[in-house]
Amino acid sequence: MPSSFFLSSEEILSLPEKEKQAFFNAFFSKLESGELRSCYFDGTQWVYDAWIRTTILSYFKTHSSMSMEGYPHSFDKIPLQNTSSLVRRIPGSLVRRGAYIGQNSILMPSFVNIGAYIGEGTMLDTWSTVGSCAYIGKRCHLSGGVGIGGVLEPVTQQPVIIEDDCFIGGRCEIAEGVHIGYGSVLAAGVFLTQSTRIYNRQTGEISFGSIPPLSVVVPGSLALDDRCSIAAALIVKTRDQKTSHKTALNDVLRDFKIDSCI
Repeated sequence: MPSSFFLSSEEILSLPEKEKQAFFNAFFSKLESGELRSCYFDGTQWVYDAWIRTTILSYFKTHSSMSMEGYPHSFDKIPLQNTSSLVRRIPGSLVRRGAYIGQNSILMPSFVNIGAYIGEGTMLDTWSTVGSCAYIGKRCHLSGGVGIGGVLEPVTQQPVIIEDDCFIGGRCEIAEGVHIGYGSVLAAGVFLTQSTRIYNRQTGEISFGSIPPLSVVVPGSLALDDRCSIAAALIVKTRDQKTSHKTALNDVLRDFKIDSCI
């Protein structure tokens, strides 16, 4: 195998079959350990790694669908992952290989796609989904039915980023590379894409694509004219003690005790 791990798509496709499989096994392992991630904060700004996405697509190019172990009537190109014993997984939760799941996380019946990053102590509640290459920070709570969009297609999109200590209410949808600042709280039913108007009630400003840290956001609408309005996300206040009390996480759910007989 070439000395550099970061091969182009053309270089990956030209590898002999045995080396190609070794490369992808190492690639999945680095994603699952958190050594590689589709985006990261470098201390100043968030950095996106498009190579992760193109390498995942190279895997799809070079592999055929196979019967899924434990699911005889299902076929896929990417196998499912066995997560650490320090991740509490409820039957019905599905994690594809190449996803990072932090310790003390809780996965109710949910789905995590390849390339996604789930920070330590985060809960994915029932029927929540995290798309390819999306980033979810530490100590977040994704409520039932939350949908976090992935970025394998369209290939021009950046990944969704949800920073640490965010609470995302039931049935929220966040896609198209929207960025949620740390400590923010989204009420149930908030929909956010790059074209969603975000109205800050405190400043009167309208923005797109990013929620500032510690924001409390609810679904709403803005008038376009005297005849119609359009759905919007409304920042109603900055997170305060009352909001933090209502959305506080329960540490006992993240206290991992494994029976010694296991």
